[in-house]
Amino acid sequence: MVDWYFGAPRRALALICAACVAMLAFGLYLQHVVGLEPCPMCIVQRYALVLVAVFTGLAALSKSRGLQLTGATLALVMAVGGAYTAARQSWLQWHPPEVVSCGRDLYGMIETFPLKRALPMIFRGGGDCTQIDWTFLGLSIANWSFIAFVVFGLLLVGLMFSRRAPRAGVQSGNVSKAA
Repeated sequence: MVDWYFGAPRRALALICAACVAMLAFGLYLQHVVGLEPCPMCIVQRYALVLVAVFTGLAALSKSRGLQLTGATLALVMAVGGAYTAARQSWLQWHPPEVVSCGRDLYGMIETFPLKRALPMIFRGGGDCTQIDWTFLGLSIANWSFIAFVVFGLLLVGLMFSRRAPRAGVQSGNVSKAA
């Protein structure tokens, strides 16, 4: 199973891209069908997922090992950012602040404040970033998002440091002819 994944980097990158697209689709389902409104930190995690999907998708389309590594590296950076945001939101959910204020949404903050002032406000979390509106197996969306980003990160690191092994059929064919 490990050779199936790490032996074909393009397939591995495409699988990560597909998983990101599936997660984004599920997030849109929760928003538009179930009626859960994403908080600013959820939106940042969505952007990180979109960028992981874009970078892994483009890398999967490339036959160049250098472009695949570049795409995997950029995707890893986005996965780390997404994991940080999800971890921070999970922490806020487990340890909500004493005074919860309903902050502005992401777009309202960016329109009102300069980006260098809006970004810290996003990571501080507005009122609804602490709410847990949906759980699965006892974990919130932020918890599952953190797990997914960590798994993507580990898979990307493994992919970056793996070397393509020669095909088993080619190697065994040479051995049997020589014998």
